[in-house]
Amino acid sequence: MNHLADGAQAEQLAAAYLERHGLRAVERNYRCRQGEIDLILHDGGTLVFVEVRLRKSAAFGGAAASITAKKQRRIVLAAEHYLQGLKRIPPCRFDVVLLDGLAAQSVEWIKDAFSA
Repeated sequence: MNHLADGAQAEQLAAAYLERHGLRAVERNYRCRQGEIDLILHDGGTLVFVEVRLRKSAAFGGAAASITAKKQRRIVLAAEHYLQGLKRIPPCRFDVVLLDGLAAQSVEWIKDAFSA
């Protein structure tokens, strides 16, 4: 499988996992000039922006180590762009779903992983 197919599969695993835990999907792969948001979901009245990170090897620190301050900033900017299109801005948070492999048992969900 290539990189893009692996990423799509990781996002699908993450979305299914979060939906099983009660979140409701709003949008996938929101792109704008500022960046990209992998998943946008509702968790009750909270809008959740989710970054999905896949690493097949822990050689470079695993999936968690790949979410740098620069990456966080781009996600926040993309979220701000998304929110500009809403009539009412709900409470928001930034979650991360880490996968160290393409298996459902490798999912780690970190709620409120970073802030704007």
